[in-house]
Order: sequence, then C-alpha cells, then structure tokens
Amino acid sequence: MYAITGITGKIGSAIAERLLSLNLPVRAVMGDLGKAEKWAARGCEIAIADLSDADALARAFSKTDGVFILPPPNFEPQPGFPEIRQLAAALSTALTAARPGKVVSVSTIGAQANQVNLLSQHTILEGTLSKLSLPIIFLRPAWFMENAAWDVAPARDTGCLPSFLQPLDKPVPMVATIDIGEIAASLLQENWTGKRIVELEGPRRITPNEIAATFTKILGRPVYAEAVPRESWGALFTAQGMNDPMPRIQMLDGFNEGWIGFEGTDDQVLKGKTEFETVLRNLVAQAG
Repeated sequence: MYAITGITGKIGSAIAERLLSLNLPVRAVMGDLGKAEKWAARGCEIAIADLSDADALARAFSKTDGVFILPPPNFEPQPGFPEIRQLAAALSTALTAARPGKVVSVSTIGAQANQVNLLSQHTILEGTLSKLSLPIIFLRPAWFMENAAWDVAPARDTGCLPSFLQPLDKPVPMVATIDIGEIAASLLQENWTGKRIVELEGPRRITPNEIAATFTKILGRPVYAEAVPRESWGALFTAQGMNDPMPRIQMLDGFNEGWIGFEGTDDQVLKGKTEFETVLRNLVAQAG
C-alpha cells in the first residue's frame, strides 16, 4: 500500500495514476472528502487527514510500504516560517508513529542554500524529516515548467513576456510536473536505507529568451522577453496583494545569482523526458 498526499494536484495524481497502472494499491490522503469520489472510483482507499493533524496522518500512513509527501505551496509565509515548522512537526510525529516502509518527500532545487528565501520552507522540512530513522528520499525538482502559466496571458495579449528570471540568455533548470510524478512513483518502488537526495530537471535548460521563442512558435505571432527591473519587484508584488514580497524576491535573486542550484554534479542530476514546448502547448490550450 502506498499513501499519497497531494493526490488532487498534478504531481500527486501523476504518481497515483502510475502506481494504479501497475496494479499497486494506493491510499489517497486528502483533507476534503468532497474530492474523494474520483479516486475511490479508481480503486483507491480514502484517508481524510489534514497535513497539520498528526493523529489523522499517523492513521493514514499506517501499514504502508511507502508514503509520498507533498507540502502545500505557501507563497507568502509568516516571518520565521511558522506554518512549515508546524507541518513538519506533525509529519514527523505521524511518520514516527506509523513507521511506513519508506518515504519520498518533494523538496526543491536549492534546498541546501544557506540564504533565507521562499524555498527555505523546504530546507526546514528536510531538516526535520532527516532526523527520522526511516528510509527517506528528498526529491529536489527544478523550476516547474508549469510556472509559465502566468506568462500565457501577457504573451498572447501583448507579445511581451515580462521576466523575473534574468539575464534573459541564462539557462534555467526546469522540469515538468508529470516527470516529477513519474520519478517519484519509481522511487517509491525502490528499496534503500537512510537518507537520499535525488535532484531532477528536464531534458535541457531553458532561457527566458527561449521561452519567448517557444511562445512565438505556438501562438504564431512575435513574442519577446523583457527583464523586469529588480528595483520594481517589491512594488509590483505588493500591488498584487503580497504583504511581504521579500522571500519571493530573495528566491528570484537566488536563481539569478546562482546560489539556488543543484547540490550534485550535472551527471548526478536525473533528467525528465518532457520537453518545455509540450508543456507550454498544453498551458496555452488550457487558457483558451
């Protein structure tokens, strides 16, 4: 039995679909019973558990060969990251009680960075779960290709792609969520001891200029990338409703300055199969 959190999202659903296709039993761990019908119909066990509820999680994780953990995104954490600390404590308590055969937890590229930024939430979770005496893999994927969903409207409507990733000719490690799911499903079926770090990116790295060129190809009209001035980021993010844009700004600085990157060497980083153009075509189609 494999317990999958985040099963209603792209990564969790990809894992579940892969395991089910192999006739492996899946327990769908979710906080909302209203989303259970689809997975129950697919033959999954249903476990209702909020990720902050250690007791419910322990029941959901019990008697399993493996557990997949996907922390929910938090784009504006409180100072000191109390939300992820609470979640990490609940997960640690639950996993200690349930003693699953193994754990695969989604982390992020750059989780090893010492500089505080938005991705430090994953650093904190890794630090807590690393103390468990369980076989655990921290899967560190690159920048999600699906983040380009935010670029569809401006590229389509104005032909200009505002880019916070800079310089515009700098290749950025990116990966499709379907590849994260496929790799995670494979890892759950492996056997190992202790802690492992697995880093993952797509077939090749992509520059903002290449993103614009791919939009040009798909939309059939010229699209160009334009760097958003660093000094304007704070005001822009605040205007979008953020109370404290600094963690996001620090994360972008990390990608642009290079201190957010993979810990392993290039030959140690796994490569997904999905090309960026495939993902972008789907995003454009979904946006209408």
